[in-house]
Amino acid sequence: MKAIVNVYLKEGVLDPQGKAVHHALGALGFENVSNVRVGKQIVLDLQSSSEEEAKQEVEKMCETLLANTVIEDYNIEIVQ
Repeated sequence: MKAIVNVYLKEGVLDPQGKAVHHALGALGFENVSNVRVGKQIVLDLQSSSEEEAKQEVEKMCETLLANTVIEDYNIEIVQ
């Protein structure tokens, strides 16, 4: 099974990369974009016996390595 982890900055945390992308989009003529937030996606191939076990394991990975939980939030999707 696969785990898809989306990591993104918490609301209120400044996002200089998102600002740069927003500015570049405006310069390219994409004027309908009001805000940009940039995050990352991590895809893991897992060998777990159950979906619940996989989710718990990935949660531990996020809390210890994959996300900086002081400034980032994340969500996990388990796919068969």
